[in-house]
Amino acid sequence: MKSSYFLKRLLLIPLTLFGIISLNFVIVQLAPGGPVEQMMAKLENAPGSAVSRIGGVASDMTVRPTGESTYRGTQGLRDELRRELEKQFGFDKPAWERFALMIRNYLKFDFGKSFYQDKTVIALILEKMPVSVSLGLFSTLLIYLISIPLGIRKAVQKGSRFDTVSSWTLTISYAVPAFLLAIFLIILFAGGRYLNLFPLRGLVSDNWDMMPWPKKIADYLWHLVLPVFSLAAGGIAGLAFLTRNAFLEELGKAYCRTAKAKGVPQKQILYGHVFRNAMLIVIAGFPSLLISMLFTGSVLIEVIFSLDGLGLLGFEAVQNRDYPVVFGTLYLFALIGLLLNVISDFVYTLVDPRIHFDKRLQ
Repeated sequence: MKSSYFLKRLLLIPLTLFGIISLNFVIVQLAPGGPVEQMMAKLENAPGSAVSRIGGVASDMTVRPTGESTYRGTQGLRDELRRELEKQFGFDKPAWERFALMIRNYLKFDFGKSFYQDKTVIALILEKMPVSVSLGLFSTLLIYLISIPLGIRKAVQKGSRFDTVSSWTLTISYAVPAFLLAIFLIILFAGGRYLNLFPLRGLVSDNWDMMPWPKKIADYLWHLVLPVFSLAAGGIAGLAFLTRNAFLEELGKAYCRTAKAKGVPQKQILYGHVFRNAMLIVIAGFPSLLISMLFTGSVLIEVIFSLDGLGLLGFEAVQNRDYPVVFGTLYLFALIGLLLNVISDFVYTLVDPRIHFDKRLQ
C-alpha cells in the first residue's frame, strides 16, 4: 500500500536528522577557531580592555611568532578569561555530554540562544523568515510559471528559430551568476546609471505601515521584482531545458507515434498523454529547488539588496562560529527538506496514479 511507504518515509526522518546533526557535530569539533577563541580575540583587541591595556604596556617586549606577548602578567588573565568563556558557552563539559544535551533539547525544538545576540535561535529564525520565504516562494513560482510553458514550446518547435534563439538566451542567463545579474539590474533599473524604476534596499518602504493595504501589497511586490528575478534567472534556464528534454523524450516514444498515426490532435497527445509522464522529472526537482531558493541560494542577493534573511543569518553564524544558530538552522532546514521530499513523492502519485513505491524501502 502507498500509505505504508509514506509511513516508513516519515519514520526514517528522525534517524536521518540524527545522522545529519551527528556528522556536522563531529566536523565542528575538529574545526579550528571556535567561539571561545573568536570571543577572546575580540575582547583582547577591544579598545580599553584590561588585556589590551596590559598588552600595550608590554608592547616593546619580545613577541612570539604567533604575535602573542611574552609578558607574563597577561597569561593569568588570558587563562581566566578562557575558562569563563568556556563556561559561558558550555564548552566546560565534554563533547558527548554537550551532544546529548543538544539532542534532548532539539527533540523539544529548544535550540538555545545565540552566542553573540541576546535572542533565542527560534526568535532569530522567525525574525528573518519573512525575507527568505518571500524570495524563495516567489522565485520558485516564477521559475515554474515561465520554465514549463517555455520548455513545452521549445520541444514542440524543436529546431525552429524560436528554439535556437531561446536556447542561446537561456544558456547566457544560466551562465551569468545571480549576484552579477543583480548588479547589472541595479545599474539599469535601480538608479545605478540609467533608470530609477525599482527600489534598491529593503523588503518594504519606510512608510509601509502608514499605507492602505492595496498600496502595501503593491509596495511589497515592487521591492521584490529585482531580487526575485536575479535569483530565478538561472533556475528558469535549467528547468526550461529539463522540461524540453523530458517532453522530447516522451514525444519520441511509440505510444505518441501511434496516437499521431491514428489522427489524435497534437494538443490531446501533448497534454493528455505526454504531460503526465514528462512532468514527473520536473516535479522531482521541486524540493531541492525550493530549499535552495529559501535558504542557500540567496545569501549574495540578500547582501546586495540589503535583505536580512535566513541565508545571511546562516552564513554569518558559520563565519562567527555561532554554533546554536548553525545547528538550529541546520536542523530546521534538514527537517523541512526531508518533509518536502516526502511531499514530492506524494505529488508523484497524484500526477500518475500508476506509480507505486511499495518496494522502494524493502
